[in-house]
Amino acid sequence: MQHNERNLSMVMDFYEMTMSNGYFTDQDQNAKVAFDVFYRKNPDKAGFSIFAGLEQIIEYIMNLHFEEDDIAYLREQKLFSEEFLCYLKEFSFQGDVYAFPEGTVMYPNEPILTIIAPLIDAQLIETAVLLEINHQSLIATKTRRIVKAAKGRAVSDFGARRAHNMDAAVYGARAAYIGGAVGTATVLAGKLFHIPISGTMAHSWVMYFKDEYTAFQKYAKTYPDATVLLVDTYDVLESGVPNAIRTAKEVLEPMGKRLKGIRLDSGDLAYLSKRARKMLDASGLTDCKIVVSNSLDEYTITSILDQGGCIDSFGVGERLITSKSEPVFGAVYKIVAVEEEGVFQPRIKISENTEKITNPGLKKVYRIYDQEGNAIADLLAKSDQQLDFTKSLRYVDPIKPWKNRFFENCTAKELQIPIFKNGKLVYKQPSISEIAKYVKNQLENEIWEEEQRFENPHNHYMDMTPELYEEKMNLLYEARIE
Repeated sequence: MQHNERNLSMVMDFYEMTMSNGYFTDQDQNAKVAFDVFYRKNPDKAGFSIFAGLEQIIEYIMNLHFEEDDIAYLREQKLFSEEFLCYLKEFSFQGDVYAFPEGTVMYPNEPILTIIAPLIDAQLIETAVLLEINHQSLIATKTRRIVKAAKGRAVSDFGARRAHNMDAAVYGARAAYIGGAVGTATVLAGKLFHIPISGTMAHSWVMYFKDEYTAFQKYAKTYPDATVLLVDTYDVLESGVPNAIRTAKEVLEPMGKRLKGIRLDSGDLAYLSKRARKMLDASGLTDCKIVVSNSLDEYTITSILDQGGCIDSFGVGERLITSKSEPVFGAVYKIVAVEEEGVFQPRIKISENTEKITNPGLKKVYRIYDQEGNAIADLLAKSDQQLDFTKSLRYVDPIKPWKNRFFENCTAKELQIPIFKNGKLVYKQPSISEIAKYVKNQLENEIWEEEQRFENPHNHYMDMTPELYEEKMNLLYEARIE
C-alpha cells in the first residue's frame, strides 16, 4: 500500500455488502463456499497471459478491517442491521486461498486463484481480488509482448503520465517489471518495489536555455556519468545530433567521460535512428546508445526493427501502461462449490453463451510436460483425484470429447499453492526480481515458441480428467432447461 494510513477495505462493490448482510441475517455466515478466479480469453488474441497482482491481494486480505468511519458510513445507508455492523467491527478474513505463484504463465478457463472460506469472507474480497489481477496481469502480459518485439533490447516503462491514475501508474510499473521491463521512470514504483529507475531530459530543459548546445552543455556538466541527450526538440539531424556530438567532444571527453546516449521522441524513428547511428559512428561515438520513445508498442517496435532501425533501447509509455490495444483483461470470480454436511458439493453456472459455462467443483490444475520439459497442456482434475503420471493417463479434450486421448511419458506440476490457511499467511513472497526471472525462465524453457507468436499463436490445450468432465456433463444434464 502506498500510504500506511490508507485503508482499502471498502474497495468493493456495494452488492458485496448487501449480500453479506443478507447471509448474516439468514445465519448463513459460517457456511463455507469455494470461488474460482479465471479468465475467458487472452488479450490481443495472444497465446497466453501472465499472472500478476498476488502481492497486493495478500496485502489487502491481511489488512482487511472496518474502521469506525466505515461503519458509520454503512449505517447511513439505512440497509444494514446493527448486529451486522457489529459483526463487521470485529471482522477479519478466516478462509483459505490457493493461487498460482505470481508470474506464472496462464491460460483461459483455469482457476488461477481459489478461495475456500466462510460465505461472507469469500464475498467481501471479490472486487479487490479481481481488480488487482485484472490490472496487473493485463500490464504484465502487454509488457511481455513488447519485450519480445524488442528482441533483446531493453524496454523501460515511461507511462506514468498517461496512466489512468496514480495507483495505475505505480502498480502498472510493478506489473511491467514482472513482464520484462528493465526499469521505470516512475520514482514511487522504484521506491516501493525496488525497481531500477531511469530518466533523461525533457524538451522543456532544451527550450529553457537560449540554444540547444547550451542546454546540452549544462546537462552534461551536471550529469557527466549519465548524459543522455534529447535530440529532437528542433531538428534531429541538422541540430540535435550535431550538438550532441559537439557536447561529447567539447564537454565530456575533456572530463574523461563518454556520451552515454541520445534519445529520439518523434519523427520517423527507423530512418532517424539509422542516420543518427552513422553520424555518431563517424565521430567515434560507437559506444553511444540510441534510445527511442513516442507511442510505441509491439507492432511499431517490430516495424521499426524490420526496417533496420538502429536502436539500443525503448521507452514505452501510454500503450504499455494502459494496454491501449485491449485495455480490459476480464478475469471473473465464480462460485464453484458449497459445503453441505461437511462435504463440498459442486456448483455450475449455465449460460446461453457456452464460453460462460463454468467448470464446477474443487479442482487441481496440473501443467503437463513432455520428456524435453516442454509444457504441452494444462489438465484440470477433481481435487480428490490421485493421478499417476508414471503410467498412461487418459484425459478428455473438452473441445473434442469424443476422441480417446492419453498422456504418456509425461511429468506434471500442480500449479496452485497455499497462500492463506484459516486466515493466516503461509506463503513466502518472492522478490519482484525473482518473479521477473520466473516469467523469463518459463517463456525461454517451457512454453512453446509457437504459443508466443503475435499472429495466430498455437492454442494451448486445456484438458480435463474424465471424472471432472463427467461431473460437469451430469450437472449440465440435471440443470437442463427445456
